Amino acid sequence: MSRAVEQTNRRMLRARDAMDRAYARPLDIPSLARIAHVSEAHFIRTFRATFGETPHRYLQRRRVERAMSLMRESRRSITDICFAVGFGSLGTFSRTFRDIVGESPSEYRRRTPVRLAPNCFTMAWTRPSSFGEAAGSRRA
Repeated sequence: MSRAVEQTNRRMLRARDAMDRAYARPLDIPSLARIAHVSEAHFIRTFRATFGETPHRYLQRRRVERAMSLMRESRRSITDICFAVGFGSLGTFSRTFRDIVGESPSEYRRRTPVRLAPNCFTMAWTRPSSFGEAAGSRRA
């Protein structure tokens, strides 16, 4: 791996780490591009080339993952969870959740029992994937 590629990867990781830390807050491309020390257009292209999805989709998936965790660990309302993870509307949250997970938040909550395994195992087992099969083809 060349030094330039390694440096670019580190910059993208820095931006992704910022997204992971602040997923519930409003994030925009200009601020993420500044973190990575690149232009906005270059940031979007490079992020997608590095991680296989756009920054926006990564942030949506990260928020949905956190929502899934909150649904497994608490009895908070779905609306409360929607806003707690950074979505601005319940409709957008529900549509995005269904696109990523393959079922609605309420269906997921009904189907998913409280897990007694360590959190690291639960996260690995239930993590939605943006690679491979499309969400629509996972439904039986």
